[in-house]
Amino acid sequence: MRHLVATFALLLGVSALAADMPPNMTAYYFGILERGDKWTPGESPELQKIQEGHLAHLDKMWKAGKLVLAGPLEDAGNWRGILIYRTKTMEEAQALANDDPAVKAGRLKVTMHPWWVQRGILPDPLESPAPPKATP
Repeated sequence: MRHLVATFALLLGVSALAADMPPNMTAYYFGILERGDKWTPGESPELQKIQEGHLAHLDKMWKAGKLVLAGPLEDAGNWRGILIYRTKTMEEAQALANDDPAVKAGRLKVTMHPWWVQRGILPDPLESPAPPKATP
């Protein structure tokens, strides 16, 4: 898993060096969820409520066709998860990620990065008007 994260970080750095996106590429927004200033270990009813709100927010973003992928990281480091948004701007992706109840509560913080992906590799809700299908 650490190798995968390092590869993503390298890709982010390389894409930042390019001046113009080639026509066969599409901009996605790669978000890194990290422990926030108010992160605490353990379980409590309050933390469970925040987690439920976090998951509901991700589901809402998926159903709205804004979120392409999301998931937690296996290790228990400061990086807690990854988000991939497909929106018109990075500012829109950042605003949507900041609207997450876990981010609002300070339990998580999110840093968004532009990420270029070859067209057709990932679902592209901006080019496909059909909403994503519900997951089982």
